[in-house]
Amino acid sequence: MRTILITGPGGSGRTTVAAATALRAAGEGTPTLVVGADRTDTLGAALGAATGPEPTRITPNLTAWRPDAAARFREDLTAFQSRAANVLDLLGASRLDAEELTPLPGAEELSLLRAVRDAALSERHELLVVDLPPTPRALDLLALPEELRRYLRRLLPPERQAARALRPVLGRLAGVPMPADWLYETAARWDVELAAVEAVLGDRRTAVRLVAEPGPAGADAVRTARLGLALRGLPTETLIANRVLPETVPLHGLVAQQRKALAEWTAALPVTPVAHLGHDPRGADDLAALAVPAVNTGHPPVEWPVVDRTAEDGVLVWHVPLPGAIRDDLDLVRRGDELVVTVGGFRRIVALPSALRRCTVAGAALRDGELRLRFAPDPQLWPR
Repeated sequence: MRTILITGPGGSGRTTVAAATALRAAGEGTPTLVVGADRTDTLGAALGAATGPEPTRITPNLTAWRPDAAARFREDLTAFQSRAANVLDLLGASRLDAEELTPLPGAEELSLLRAVRDAALSERHELLVVDLPPTPRALDLLALPEELRRYLRRLLPPERQAARALRPVLGRLAGVPMPADWLYETAARWDVELAAVEAVLGDRRTAVRLVAEPGPAGADAVRTARLGLALRGLPTETLIANRVLPETVPLHGLVAQQRKALAEWTAALPVTPVAHLGHDPRGADDLAALAVPAVNTGHPPVEWPVVDRTAEDGVLVWHVPLPGAIRDDLDLVRRGDELVVTVGGFRRIVALPSALRRCTVAGAALRDGELRLRFAPDPQLWPR
């Protein structure tokens, strides 16, 4: 399955573009599923048909789905209370009824991630179009699976399960009860679910379609989004310059502003202008009139290659693309076999490639939107 993730700043028309993208692919004969995350049915408003917690057939090749985050949250917490019954009884805690549970912040994001995973595993469609939240929330959402898996591994390392027989003894020595088997089993199940989402996001057939209105605010949003996506290793398939005004509109200042932004964007990445219809697009005819591009099946993946220059310079160079990064906003920390990269308000902890784990950091440089990290082989660890 190919996956297209669509995001952009709030009010940029990303949901409309998501609906138009899905409708075009379905019209070309591709079985397509479009998934939305908004509490209100903005996706259904664009498609001209209501969407909800059950997949809705829009056309013979197009299905729309808006998962119910509240219902999923209640199901998960109710199941957790059942599994943790002994612990809750020991603490004298009273259980919550499903009817009184209100989703906590982040429940919608987790529900959307599960929907992406379920859609990819179902194999009922050839294309998945995901209407992500506005860019800042979308970038946090895309980082969530990797970060949660890392937290789980640190808090409940899988290798500790091997000491299952020793846990009662350790509990008596420590004076506190050790984690029960169900806790490790739950952590393992979460890890598998998160790994499945990571696999979808990291698949070579997954790309991002950015949506923004050309102008100063849109340019800032696109610059930030490209940097955050690059740090996550996600390729930008195309930038949809939405609501582009024709030259004949008597708003000369606004038209000139749009043309300047379009010229800057076109020099940096693939751009598709989408015309302003003069009204909010509603229904199949309006979506078709937007003329969004077909899904590109040949977009190159984001690579972080390691180049061997030991013969010339005695170092290995790790190339990390960070378009739009500024040197003053960049911070790098090596911690064991991991590298902590902080740039432009984003942070990611990445595992070093195996060859670089046996090296020491020899320097770093940021040039033309690319971070180049130099590593010198450690004589005590590097094979002769």
